Amino acid sequence: MSPELLTGLVVFVLASFVGFEVINKVPPTLHTPLMSGSNAISGIAVVGALLIAGTQDWNVTTSLGFFAVILATINVVGGFLVTDRMLQMFKKKEAK
Repeated sequence: MSPELLTGLVVFVLASFVGFEVINKVPPTLHTPLMSGSNAISGIAVVGALLIAGTQDWNVTTSLGFFAVILATINVVGGFLVTDRMLQMFKKKEAK
């Protein structure tokens, strides 16, 4: 195992634990606004994954980039749907 791969795995595992702990501490009232803000970050991840997946030769990096495009796109679309649903709750209902 190369030192770069080992370092990358260690950073990934530590980031996963920290992310899990941070998300667990967020109160439910703040979850949706924070989620809509994280959609911008996921949008950046989509662009980066497209750059990686767009190479000519098909290898492990391209496959992982393609998989990242799919997951980040699902995250962005789902986040916007949840945000839209939350905003619909605050609209005034029309009287009939």
